Amino acid sequence: MAKVLLEHVTKRFGGNAAVEDVNLTIQDQEFLVLVGPSGCGKTTTLRLVAGLEEASEGRIAIGDRWVDGLTPRDRDIAMVFQNYALYPHMSVFDNMTFGLKLRKVPHDEIQRRVHEAVEILNIRGLLPRKPRELSGGQRQRVALGRAMVRKPQVFLFDEPLSNLDAELRVQMRVELKRLHERLESTIIYVTHDQVEAMTMGDRIVIMKDGTIQQVGKPLDVYSRPANLFVARFVGTPQMNLLEGSLDENAPLFRRKSLTIDVSGVLKDLWKQYAGQSITLGVRPEDLEVASPQNTILRGEVDIVENLGADQFAHLKSENAELVLRLPSDMDVGKGEILCLSVKPGRIHLFFAGERVSSGTRGQAA
Repeated sequence: MAKVLLEHVTKRFGGNAAVEDVNLTIQDQEFLVLVGPSGCGKTTTLRLVAGLEEASEGRIAIGDRWVDGLTPRDRDIAMVFQNYALYPHMSVFDNMTFGLKLRKVPHDEIQRRVHEAVEILNIRGLLPRKPRELSGGQRQRVALGRAMVRKPQVFLFDEPLSNLDAELRVQMRVELKRLHERLESTIIYVTHDQVEAMTMGDRIVIMKDGTIQQVGKPLDVYSRPANLFVARFVGTPQMNLLEGSLDENAPLFRRKSLTIDVSGVLKDLWKQYAGQSITLGVRPEDLEVASPQNTILRGEVDIVENLGADQFAHLKSENAELVLRLPSDMDVGKGEILCLSVKPGRIHLFFAGERVSSGTRGQAA
C-alpha cells in the first residue's frame, strides 16, 4: 500500500475550475473520505488520482513516485464505481480475472488471488454466474473482488453504495470497514452521504465548489466545524444557527429579545468582535429542557419527528425556529411550550462565515 500526495492540484474545464488548489496527504493504510454536495469536486479529485483526468496545475504522487502523465493502468490503483462496471457477458470469475489475464499474471497466481478474495467476500458460490443473476449487494462484492485481486497500492471508491437500499448500505459500510482493516489498504472513498463519511472514514475531507473546507477526524469536524458551510453540512438535523450581534459592552450574543452569555467561547477576546454581526450555532442534542430559572429561551412545539430511539421537536419562538433532540420516551406534543437552555461549552460562534476561536479574529479551529 502507499501514501498519496496532492500538491496544488487544479482541474479546469474550459474557464471553470472543478477542483482548485487542492493540497492533501492521504497516509499509508488510511481510509479517507471525500464528502460534499453534488458538484463540489470530490469525484473529479478521485478521477485525477486515478489518471482518468489530467490536472491543469499541480502534481500527484502515489507511493514513492510522481504519477502525472501516467495512464490509470500504470498508477497501480483499483477503482470501484457506483454502477459496478461489470462485463454483462462474462461470469463473475471472468470479471474478476480479466484484468489479471491482460497483465499476463501466471495462472496459479490468479487462482490464489481469486480464492483469497472470494473467501474474504463470501462469494464463492457466485463465480459461475453472470452479473444479471446477482443482487445489487452481490454485484458490489464482485466489483470489490475484482479490485482486490489486482493487489493495488490504492483503492478508489466512487459512491459505491448509492445504488443499494438503506439496509444493505448499512451492511456494506460495516463490511468495507472490516475489509479495510483486514487488507491494511489505502482507501480514498467518495460519497455525498455524510453518514457514510462519519461512520467509515479515519479522516474526512469536506469539499465545496472545488475547494477543501475542512479536513479532520469525523468527530473533530462534527464538534468543531471550521465554517458555516461545514456546520450546516455535517449533522442530521443540521446545527441550529441564529444570526445576531455581540453586545458592545459585554460578551453577550443578542438576537431580538434573546440574550446568551458567550464569555466561555470568546474568553477575553470578545472585544475584537464587539458590536459586530455574528452567527451563533448549537446542535439539536446540545439544547436541553430546563427549569424556569435556567431558561435561555422558550419555544412552542410545532412538529415532532419520532425516530425510535430519539425524537426531534421542531420549535417556534419569537427569536428563531429550532430543532431539539429528545429521548423517545419523553412525552411532548404540538403546541406545548418548552423552556430551553444550552449545555455548557456547546456554543459555536461564526464571524464572516468562519469559526471564532480563542485565537485570532476569524480563525477556524
